[in-house]
Amino acid sequence: MTKSHNNKRIFGVCAGIANQLGMSTFWVRLFTVLAAAIIPGVSLLMVLTAYIVLAIVLPWDDEPRAILG
Repeated sequence: MTKSHNNKRIFGVCAGIANQLGMSTFWVRLFTVLAAAIIPGVSLLMVLTAYIVLAIVLPWDDEPRAILG
């Protein structure tokens, strides 16, 4: 599992997870937000902590980032 350079919003964690699972990034991001907001027992602090840990631990993918300009 890796973070995505090309499809990232903040750190590319959700995009990396979506690539690994073969899903749309939209659904992974939506599930992450819903898990933090709605699912009992899952708090915003838990989701943010997991996201930050994954952002630190996961390596970047090998695809180069498009340079604008």
